[in-house]
Amino acid sequence: MGFQWFFALSIQFLMLCLLFSFTVTNCLLSVPPTRCHEDESHALLQFKERFVISKSTSYNPFSYPKIASWNATTDCCSWDGIQCDEHTGHVITIDLSSSQIFGILDANSSLFHLKHLQSLDLADNDFNYSQIPFRIGELSQLRYLNLSEANFSGEIPEQVSHLSKLLSLDLSRAFYSSPDTGNLLSFKISTLRSLIQNSTNLENLHLSYVTISSSVPDILTNITSLQQLSLYHCELYGEFPSEIFHLPNLRYLNLGHNQNLTGKFPDFHSSAQIARLELASTSFYGTLPASIGNLKSLNWLSISRCNFSGSIPSSFRNLTQLMFLDIMHNKLKGHLSSFLANLTKLQTLRVGFNEFTTDTISWICKLSGVNDLSLDFVNISNEIPFCFANLTHLSVLSLSHSNLSGHIPSWIMNLTNLAYMDLRGNNLQGEIPNSLFELENLEIFSVIGNLLEGELEVDKFLKHKMLVSVELCFNKLSLLVNGKNPSNASLSRIQGLGLASCNLKEFPHFLQDMPELSYLYMPNNNVNSFPSWMWGKTSLRGLIVSHNSLIGKISPLICNLKSLMHLDLSFNNLSGMIPSCLGSSIQSLQTLRLKGNKLIGPIPQTYMIADLRMIDLSNNNLSDQLPRALVNCTMLEYIDVSHNQIKDSFPFWLGSLPELKVVALSDNHLYGSIRCPTTCTFPKLHIIDLSHNQFSGSLPSKTIQNWKSMKVSRKSQLQYEYYMAYKLLGRFSWQDDQYSYSFTMCNKGMVMVYEKLQQFYNLIAIDLSSNKFCGEIPDVMGDLTGLVLLNLSNNMLGGSIPSSLGKLSNLQALDLSLNSLSGKIPQQLEELTFLSYFNVSFNNLSGPIPQNKQFATFEGSSFEGNQGLCGNQLLKKCEDDGGSPFAPPSASDNNDQDSGFLADFDWKVVLIGFGGGLLAGVALESYFSH
Repeated sequence: MGFQWFFALSIQFLMLCLLFSFTVTNCLLSVPPTRCHEDESHALLQFKERFVISKSTSYNPFSYPKIASWNATTDCCSWDGIQCDEHTGHVITIDLSSSQIFGILDANSSLFHLKHLQSLDLADNDFNYSQIPFRIGELSQLRYLNLSEANFSGEIPEQVSHLSKLLSLDLSRAFYSSPDTGNLLSFKISTLRSLIQNSTNLENLHLSYVTISSSVPDILTNITSLQQLSLYHCELYGEFPSEIFHLPNLRYLNLGHNQNLTGKFPDFHSSAQIARLELASTSFYGTLPASIGNLKSLNWLSISRCNFSGSIPSSFRNLTQLMFLDIMHNKLKGHLSSFLANLTKLQTLRVGFNEFTTDTISWICKLSGVNDLSLDFVNISNEIPFCFANLTHLSVLSLSHSNLSGHIPSWIMNLTNLAYMDLRGNNLQGEIPNSLFELENLEIFSVIGNLLEGELEVDKFLKHKMLVSVELCFNKLSLLVNGKNPSNASLSRIQGLGLASCNLKEFPHFLQDMPELSYLYMPNNNVNSFPSWMWGKTSLRGLIVSHNSLIGKISPLICNLKSLMHLDLSFNNLSGMIPSCLGSSIQSLQTLRLKGNKLIGPIPQTYMIADLRMIDLSNNNLSDQLPRALVNCTMLEYIDVSHNQIKDSFPFWLGSLPELKVVALSDNHLYGSIRCPTTCTFPKLHIIDLSHNQFSGSLPSKTIQNWKSMKVSRKSQLQYEYYMAYKLLGRFSWQDDQYSYSFTMCNKGMVMVYEKLQQFYNLIAIDLSSNKFCGEIPDVMGDLTGLVLLNLSNNMLGGSIPSSLGKLSNLQALDLSLNSLSGKIPQQLEELTFLSYFNVSFNNLSGPIPQNKQFATFEGSSFEGNQGLCGNQLLKKCEDDGGSPFAPPSASDNNDQDSGFLADFDWKVVLIGFGGGLLAGVALESYFSH
C-alpha cells in the first residue's frame, strides 16, 4: 500500500515537471531573437563609409579590417567587433582595435548616435591627427574607452571628464609607434582633475606620451579603486604624492621618463599588491626603504637613471617574484650579495653605473634562473669568472665597460641559450675563441673597444645560422679570408657588421655576397676606394666609411643605393663635386655627412628628400649659394656648412622648417642683414652659429622674438626628434652612436666639440661673433631665457649693455668683447648664478665692476681695454665708492655655479680662442661626452 502511494506521487511530480518544461519552452520560443536597432545599424554603416582601409595604419601584425565585412543585409549584432545587449538589442560594445582604419573622426560622426555604448575601442588605427571630438562626452554610459595608438592629436576635450562611469581610460602611445612625432595629445590639468573627481570608480588610467606639464594631482590619492596608472613621458614635475603608492588595489605604476618629477619611496605596507614599478629616468631620490621587502607580488622594478643612493636593504631578498630588475645609473652601494641570493626567478638584471663592490660576481653566479644580465660599468676586475658557466639559462649577457681583463674563456660555450653577448669597452686580450661562434642561438655579438688581437677566420661567423650583428671594432684584429669569396657568405644572415679599426686596406670581397647586409660600419681603416660591386648592394641602409683614405670623386652610382638611410664619408680626401643625385634620388636618406674632405663646387640645388634629418658638409671648399630646395626637407633638424666658401645672404627661408634646431653657417662669405619676413619663425631653433661672416646691419628685434624655443619651454620642443638611430635586428636593438650629431662651436673662449649633441638638447646658443653688426643690443635678447651661450664679440655694436640680459638665468657664457659698448655693466648681471665665463674686454665701458657673486670670480682679462672701468679685477680703485672690497664667493654660490647645465660634463680644450673668444680653428679628435 505504501509503495503504491509513493508511486502515484512520483507520477504526479513527473507530470508537473513535464508541464512546466513545456510551458517554459513555449514561452521562450514565443520571444523573438534580439536584433540590432535599425537606426544603430545605419549609424554604424555611416561610420564605415567615412574611412578607408590601409594596412600601414596598424602596428599589430595580426590586424585585419573588421569593418570590411559589415553589410546592411545582416544583423549588426553579428558584425565583427560589435556586441549588442541581449535583452534590448542596443549596441553596447565596439571593438575596432587594429582594424587598419584610416581617416578623420570629427564631431559629425554617426558614432555619437550610439547612446547606449558602454565600451569603445579604436586603438591601433590612424585617425590622421584629428582631435578627439568633444562629443565623446555624450556617450555617458561608457565604462571602457581606448583610443591608444590611434594618431589623435591636440588637446583632449574637457567633455571627456563627463564620463562619470568610466572604469578604464587609455589615451596612451607606445615608444615604437611614431617616435618622430613626439607627444601628440595634451591634457589640461583642470580637465584631468575633473575627470578624476567625476570618475570615482576608475580602475585603469593610461596616459603615456600625453603632455600634462603639471605636477601629479593629489586627487588621485582618493581613487581607491585604481589598479593601473601609466604617466610615462608626460612632462610631469614637482613632488610625486607618495600616498599613491598606498592605494589598496594598485598593481601597476609607470612614471618613467619624467626627468623633473621628484619623489621618494614611502614605507610600503605588507598588504601592498604592486606587481610592476617603472620609475626610470625620473628624479626620484633617497634610499630604498627596508619596507620594500613587503612588495611580495613585485615582478618588475625599473629605477634606472634616478638619484637613489645608499645600500640595498637586506629585505630586498624577499622579492622572490622579481623577473626584471633595472637599477642602473644610480649611486647605490654595498654588496649585491645582500639581496640577490634569493631572486632565483630573475630574467633581466641591470646593475651598472653604481658603486657596488667587486664581490658581486660570486653572488650573481648563484642566480641559475637568470636569462638577461647587464653589469655595465660595475667595477669588476680580473677575468670573466668561471661561475658564469653555471648560468645555463642566460639568453642575454651584457658586461660592457666592466673593466674586465684576460681572455674570453672557453667555458662560455656552456651558455647554449645565449642570444646576445656584449663585452664592449673592456680590456679583454688574446684571440676570440673559434668555439664561440658555435653557440647556435647567438644573434648579437659585440667586442668593441678591447685589446683583442690575432686573426679571425671570417668563415667562422659567416656560416652561423642565427647571427644578425657582429661588431669587432677598435681592437687589434685581422680578418682571415680563405679565398676571395667564402662559400658561406651567400648563406649569411648578418645584417649589421662593424669593422672599424680592423687594419683594412680594402673592402673585404666577401661583403659582395652577403645578401642581407644592411649596416656596414668601417671607419678608421686605410681604404682608399670603393669597389664597383658596392653600388649593387641595394640592401644597404647604413654606409659609414669615415676617417679612411678615400680619394677621387664620389661616384654618381652611389645613388643606386635606394635604401640608404645613413651615409658618412667624413674625414677622407674626396675631391670634385657632390653628385647632384644625392639631393633627390635616395628618398630614404636621413643623415648625410661629407665633412672634412676637399669637395668643391656648389651644393646640389635639388633637394626632394622629405625624411632628411641631418646635413653636415662642413670643412670643404664648397661655393655658390645654399640650395633653396632645402625647404622641401620638412624633417631637417641639423644643417652645418661651416668652413666653406658659400656666398649668399641670410637663408631666412630655412625659418619655415618645422623641426630645424641647429643652423651652423660660420666661416663663409655670407653677407647682408639677418632680417626675416613674418613666415620666418624658426619654431624649434636652439643653436645658431653665424660667426666669421660679413653680416651687417643691426640685430633685428622682431626676428629674435620669433626664436621662441630659446625661451624657457617644454622639453619636447627642444629634444631632437631623431635622438638615436636604431634598427631592430632579430629580437634586439642594434644601436649606433655614430649616427648621433657632432657639433663644433666656440664656448667660453675655447673651441669645443660636442660629440653627441642629442644628449645636450638644453644647449641653447647664439654665436654672431666676428661680423659687422652695428647698433645696440636689443632688449628682447633678454627674453631668450633658455640661452646657455651668447657670443656677440668682434662686431661694431654700440650703446649700453641691456639690463634685460639679467633675465638669462641659464646663461653660462657671455662674450661681448671687441665692440663699442659704453655705459656701466648692469648690476642685474650679478643675478646670473650659472655664469662662468664673462668677457667685455676692449669696449668703452665705464664705472665700477660688480663685485658680488659670479663677478668676484672673473679675472682682469675679462674687463681690460675699457679705460673707464674700475674695480678689484683691474686693480683700479673706484673713486666714487672708495673701492669695493673683494667679496669671495660663498659656498652656496659655488654650489649654484657647479649645478648649472653642462657643469658636470667632462670636456677637453681643443684650441684656445684669443681676441675675445674668436673661433681659432677646427677641433679634431676631441670628445665632449656625458
